[in-house]
Amino acid sequence: MIRFSQHFAFHPKLIDSLKGYKRETLIADVLAGITVGIVALPLAMAFAIASGCKPEAGIFTAIIAGFIISALGGSRVQIGGPTGAFIVIVYGIVANYGLANLLICTFMAGCMLLAMGMLRLGVLIKFIPVPVIIGFTNGIAVLIFLSQIKDFLGLQTGPLPAEFFAQIKALGGALYTTDLPTLATATASLFLLMVWPAALNKKIPAPVAVLILGGLAAAFLNLPVETIGSRFGGIPQTLPQFSAPDLSLEHLRHLIVPAVTIALLGAIESLLCAVVADGMIKDKHDANQELIAQGIANIVVPFFGGIPATGAIARTSTNIRNGGRTPVAGMVHAVTLLIVILVAAPLAKHIPLACLSAILMVVALHMGDWSQFKTMTRFSKGRMGTLLSTFILTVVFDLTIAVEVGILSAALVLVRRLAQVTLVTRVRHEEAGDLPDGVSLYESRGALFFGAADTLEILSRAQIEAQRVVILDLEHVIYMDSTAASTLETVLFDLYARGTTLLACNAHQQPASLMRRSGLLDAMGPHSLHSSLAAALARAQEIIAAK
Repeated sequence: MIRFSQHFAFHPKLIDSLKGYKRETLIADVLAGITVGIVALPLAMAFAIASGCKPEAGIFTAIIAGFIISALGGSRVQIGGPTGAFIVIVYGIVANYGLANLLICTFMAGCMLLAMGMLRLGVLIKFIPVPVIIGFTNGIAVLIFLSQIKDFLGLQTGPLPAEFFAQIKALGGALYTTDLPTLATATASLFLLMVWPAALNKKIPAPVAVLILGGLAAAFLNLPVETIGSRFGGIPQTLPQFSAPDLSLEHLRHLIVPAVTIALLGAIESLLCAVVADGMIKDKHDANQELIAQGIANIVVPFFGGIPATGAIARTSTNIRNGGRTPVAGMVHAVTLLIVILVAAPLAKHIPLACLSAILMVVALHMGDWSQFKTMTRFSKGRMGTLLSTFILTVVFDLTIAVEVGILSAALVLVRRLAQVTLVTRVRHEEAGDLPDGVSLYESRGALFFGAADTLEILSRAQIEAQRVVILDLEHVIYMDSTAASTLETVLFDLYARGTTLLACNAHQQPASLMRRSGLLDAMGPHSLHSSLAAALARAQEIIAAK
C-alpha cells in the first residue's frame, strides 16, 4: 500500500476483494468475465472504427485498459475500456490532428486523471449538475447515431468531417449513393438487435449474434458489402505491440483543450458508472482510487496504439448481472479478449461494417435519457435551459463548450435560487416582544453572499433613521461571504453617520469567523456581536441609556 498523504493511500479494491476469496466466487467471476469479454469484442471494434481508428485499437484498449482499471481501480465490479462517449471527441482529434496526436492527447488526459485522483478531487465530480450530464450524454448519443448513417446506408462520402453542419451537408449530398445490399444488411442487423434478447436466445448477447450471423452471411453468400477486411485488411493476430508516441510540440497547445475534455468526460463517466454499480451490489467505491486507475490506464494504452478508456456502464451491468463480484471478473474479461484475438482474429475480416453501424446505433439509442425531454416541462425554466443549452451545444458545436456553458448556466440558476430565498426582514414590535424604544430588530434568513448582499441595504433605509440601535439576528444565516461582509460594513458606516449603532447576534461559526477575519467586527466596535438576542437587547439598552 502506497501512501500519498496523511489522508489518502493507494489501495485498489482488488486487495480487499482477495481477502477470504472463495472457489465459488472465482467460478462466478470467471464466468462473468468471459461473458463480458464476448460482449466487449464487437463494441470495442465498433467504437474504434467510429472514432476514425482501426478496429484493433479498440480491442487493444479493452484488453490493456480493462485489465488495469479492474486491477487498480476503486470499484469491485467496474469494467473499463473504450466507450461511445469518446467517439465524437476522438474522431474530431483524429480528423484535425491525426492519430499520432490522439495518442499524445490520451496520454495527457491520463496524466490529468492521475493527478485528479492523487489530489483527491474525485468528490468534485458530484458537483456537476444532472441537467448538464443528461444534456451532453444525449448530445453525444445524437452525434454517434449521425456518424453511423454513412456505413448504415453504404454512402460514398469519403472521410466525414468532424463538424456537425459539415457532416449533415456531406451525408445529404451523398444520399444518392445509398447501397441497397449494405442498407439491407444494416436493417436486418438492427432488427435482430431489437428482437434477439426478447424473442430468441438470451444467453448469447445480441451484438455477438449479429457479428456471427453477419460474418457468416458475408463469407458464404459473398455479400457485396464493405467489411473489416476490405477496409482495414483485417485484425492482426498478435499481441499489442509497444510503440512510443511521436511527441510533437507543434500541436501540443491545440491538444490541451481536447485532453481536458477527455479527462473530464472520463472522470464523469467512470464515477457515474461506479455509483450505478454500487447501487447494484450494495457497495461503496473509492472515487480517488478509481481516478488513479483510469489515469494509469490512459497513460499506458497510447504506447500500444490504444484510444481513451473509461468505465463502461453497459459492460459493468452485464458483469454484475452475470455474477461478477470482484475485480477478478474484469481482469478475466481482458484475458478473454486477448485469447479471442489470438485465436479468432482472422475471422473478423468477414464482419460487415453495416453490422457494426447497427450495433452503434442501438448503443446510441440506449445511451440517451430521452424521457428527460418529455418530462422537462415539469421542472424549472432554469433546469430546462441548462439541459437544452448543453444538448444543443454538444450536437452543434463542441462538447467542451457545452459542458462549460452548462455548468455556468447551472451555477447562475443556483445563484438566482439562493438569492430568492435569502431575506432580511424587519421584525415588528408586536412580534419581537418587549423591544426598547429606539431599537429595531431585523432577521436574516438564507445565505448572505454576492448574489443576495443587496438585501442588507434594507438596514439603512429611511424607516430606521429615527432608531438609536439596529440589531441584526443572524440565527438563520447558513453562510456569509466577503461581498456580504463588505456590504454590511457600508451599511454600518451609513448608520453611524446617522448616529445609529449596529449590533449582531446568534451568528453561527462560519459567519462569525468571516466577520472577524474581514475586519467587520473591528469596524462595529467592541461588544457588537452577541451570542443571543437577549444579550444584544441588554447591550442596546446600555447604549440608549448612555446617550
